[in-house]
Amino acid sequence: MTDLHVVDATSDHVDEIVAVIHHAFSARRVLDPPSTALSENATTVAAAIAEHGGLLVRSNGVPAGAVLFEVIGDVLNLRRVSVDPRHQGHGVASAMVGCAEEVAVQRGLSRVQLIARVELPDTVEFWRRRGYSVVEQQDHNLIYAKAMPVELTVPTADDMQAIGAELAGQLRAGDVLVLSGDLGAGKTTFTQGLGAGLKVRGAITSPTFVISRVHPSLASGPALVHVDAYRLGGFAELDDLDLDASLEEAVTVVEWGHGLAEALAPDRLDVVVTRGDDDTDETRALRITPVGPRWAASGVRVSVLEKS
Repeated sequence: MTDLHVVDATSDHVDEIVAVIHHAFSARRVLDPPSTALSENATTVAAAIAEHGGLLVRSNGVPAGAVLFEVIGDVLNLRRVSVDPRHQGHGVASAMVGCAEEVAVQRGLSRVQLIARVELPDTVEFWRRRGYSVVEQQDHNLIYAKAMPVELTVPTADDMQAIGAELAGQLRAGDVLVLSGDLGAGKTTFTQGLGAGLKVRGAITSPTFVISRVHPSLASGPALVHVDAYRLGGFAELDDLDLDASLEEAVTVVEWGHGLAEALAPDRLDVVVTRGDDDTDETRALRITPVGPRWAASGVRVSVLEKS
């Protein structure tokens, strides 16, 4: 059994990280132009760790993987993503990237980004399977990115609406939001904030008995299509609503949509609202998970609670 441990890189790990980088990149076929990874040394790696950090993976106590970080704005860039060839195929890369994403979330960063070479199909496939999308191509370099989830503790219903209103400013026609969570947790409250931010007509209420409502824009923006999938028996019934006719022109919100509405669009926001154990407590947990290339290029930002 492989025993993997991922640790935050410190100055004590510099020599191990340099060795992993050199082993990994020297085993790759020579590319044109060649990688500059083999020029990394104790001085450059120590400087990178001191400024932005990184990770070291040990497999059964032996250095097996490493990555250096670079933070630019609200993006965590992964540099020198390396797995020693002797440890490939044992989950080292997946463990390392998963931990890097956790670092991004903990630091409040909206996206993780990296460069992969188009000539390395196995590497390209790895990032695709991890949910990364190509957001740019520069000659032989593919710029891959993935938007990070936003996790918030929301004290009041007013705060929930304020978050929805702020998020509305980042939406555009064609966007799909799939809402799920506890009964009465605040999904409709969140949608009310979206409606206010989008400046649409009509009160946003639970559409349980109507299933679908269209709220036209009052400001030349996209309409809001509000769907409640609670009583729908499957995707076929959701498809019967003919949402395709409005998907490209509207922002579509599907409450109780988990397991049904994901097929509506390759790009979406999965929104989960959960309540605490105490029914008298207004506090809610909110998780917004961006999916697809549309969000990989921009990420999601919520700052309203920081200002309160």
